[in-house]
Amino acid sequence: MQSVQGAEFLEDPKTTSTFNYRQWLKWSLLGMIGAVNGYATVLMYAQGEIPFALLTVFLTALALYIFGSKKTYAHRYIYPGIAGMVVFVIFPLIYTVGLAFTNYSASNQLSIERTQSVLQQRTFLSGKSYGFDLYQVANGHQLVIKDDGQLLATDVFDIANPFDEAMTLHTVTGVEGKKATIKTIIQNRTALNQVELAMPNGNDIRMSGLRKFAAESPLFTLQEDGLTLLNNQTEQFYKPNMEIGYYQPVDANGEFVDKPISPGFVVGVGTANFERVLTDDGIKEPFFGIFVWTIVFAFLAVTLTLALGMVLACIVQWEPLKGSGIYRLLLILPYAVPSFISILIFKGLFNQSFGEINMLLEAMFGIKPSWFSDPVMARVMVVIVNTWLGFPYMMILCMGLLKSIPEDLYEASAIDGAGPIQNFFKITVPMLIKPLTPLLIASFAFNFNNFVMIQLLTSGGPNMVGTSEPAGYTDLLVSYTYRIAFEGGGGQDFGLAGAIATVIFVLVSGMALLNLKFTNTKLEQD
Repeated sequence: MQSVQGAEFLEDPKTTSTFNYRQWLKWSLLGMIGAVNGYATVLMYAQGEIPFALLTVFLTALALYIFGSKKTYAHRYIYPGIAGMVVFVIFPLIYTVGLAFTNYSASNQLSIERTQSVLQQRTFLSGKSYGFDLYQVANGHQLVIKDDGQLLATDVFDIANPFDEAMTLHTVTGVEGKKATIKTIIQNRTALNQVELAMPNGNDIRMSGLRKFAAESPLFTLQEDGLTLLNNQTEQFYKPNMEIGYYQPVDANGEFVDKPISPGFVVGVGTANFERVLTDDGIKEPFFGIFVWTIVFAFLAVTLTLALGMVLACIVQWEPLKGSGIYRLLLILPYAVPSFISILIFKGLFNQSFGEINMLLEAMFGIKPSWFSDPVMARVMVVIVNTWLGFPYMMILCMGLLKSIPEDLYEASAIDGAGPIQNFFKITVPMLIKPLTPLLIASFAFNFNNFVMIQLLTSGGPNMVGTSEPAGYTDLLVSYTYRIAFEGGGGQDFGLAGAIATVIFVLVSGMALLNLKFTNTKLEQD
């Protein structure tokens, strides 16, 4: 008994030693990852990127918990998927919804502290301007300032490496050297802009033009309250308007007057962006029109591609048809070609003046439709192109599902005297719709947000008239949001775009839930 215990005692140190080594290696690696991500988090926070800093902290803490605990051993295999879902789905969604409640735009991207810093860096000419000449002398260059007939010159300096401190000007009677041409001044303007000259009266002057130096002073000075800015040129006080996110002049009573100044800063605006969507006629009318068109387009995209793909699948699967393999290959080719290439080709084919489609229609029927300028024809063109791009996918699906339909059904139908058309609507369509339903829902969601096709083919045009934000008759909600975010006439209005994106998310989520509920109900009935 003692010998057995002794043997176990001898084996334990080895096992313990191996275990400790693995533990030490694991925790060293986790500690290194935590330290690196912690440092990255501090840098993000210092740069004002608080949402990204919080995201990094969350993912790092989750990784350390999952990989550091034995209880969560199984979760380490799904952590990459969880991290990807958080980074690419949940975080963008939360970030977009957050933007919807702010005034974030091209003019309002900074914090109020950063805005103060930018404004305080602005300068204005606060004194007299002086003409100057640049002379090339034996050991370098000299700057000569003309002050009421008096010549003031700097010491000789290297123009490629000007002094960091202000160079003192001395009174001289003349300068021995070659006067530089305006071309030389232009070539060295970057270096001369860095030169600061100290006048005998104590003023510092800097280059303010190709032929002038002048005294510059800070345009704004931050006051003791840490918020108010004083315009040193006009003696006007500016205070932050927290409702619009800009610094704005104030009167003696502290009331805001005149126009605000840029850049602005980010502030919360509550539900103002959502209210604009519902109350601003320049946004409300195109929004609801585009929403209806988006639903119609997605429905037509699914219906037409399914109908065409199903019919063609039945034809190429017809046994008496000779050369069916060649037909299958030709019909699948549109799916094999990258969609953006096909879209650009169709854009040329539908060209109103030189496109082959209009040339053919004019020769046969004497008509030349305005595909890109007429709202109805533009939408017809979009549906046609999308049907061409989408039917091969539906055809491939139907070709595979057709083989799963029992031949006995068609034989029994033939005995009853049914023809091909009756078989198609009574047997083929019902047998295909049920397994295709989830794919049709996915296709509807894809076409609901089919940004690439709209952007490449029409860019949303033709444009609507009288809208507050850019909107077109072929715009889908996703392309309409993109245009507001990046093409807005009043600046890139990311806050409004975020509000519309949030509305789209709610609408699409609602339709998806209704579709799933309808599908589950139908499956239970079947």
